[in-house]
Amino acid sequence: MTSPPSSDTPKTDLESAAFDEVTNDISDVKWTDYPALLIFWVLFFIVALQFFTRYVLNDSLAWTEEIARFFLIFLAYIGSITCVRKGSHIYLEFFYRYLPVSFIKPLAIVCETIVTVFFSAAGYYCIGLAQRTLAQRMISVDLPKGIIYWVVVVACFAMAVTSFINILKLIKRPAADIAAERLGLSQPAGS
Repeated sequence: MTSPPSSDTPKTDLESAAFDEVTNDISDVKWTDYPALLIFWVLFFIVALQFFTRYVLNDSLAWTEEIARFFLIFLAYIGSITCVRKGSHIYLEFFYRYLPVSFIKPLAIVCETIVTVFFSAAGYYCIGLAQRTLAQRMISVDLPKGIIYWVVVVACFAMAVTSFINILKLIKRPAADIAAERLGLSQPAGS
């Protein structure tokens, strides 16, 4: 049996809680993000068509489930290009908090170099997979299955190039600005 909450427990005041403000600002959308946006809307249309034909018409189209699965793969990899560009992939900021500011820039460059090498290797190995699956056909649509892997190859190499561009940007920036960004400070650590 549970007891009612006591009156001495702190109450959450939603009006005073800090929330991230959602804005209509799309100034951070670059031309490299357009393929991901297009794939998202095509995926949305396919899933809506699948829902409509299955639950409204009670006669599902056979190809929608398989194609939706492949477009979800496309969205994950092509959308990752945007994540690499913005630096929004998950990383451990634990080490940044306990290092001197002068060590943060070299560590950030080393980490970005590892990311570049990883995506380059992933793209290289995916070429072999794409070549081996080019003769296989999709089940519901008569297209080669290798198309999926070629999209992944292109996305991996695009992420490697984007990561390399990030390395060049890191080299040009002052260490204090990189430290402020990695530590989540509003102003550079040196100012």
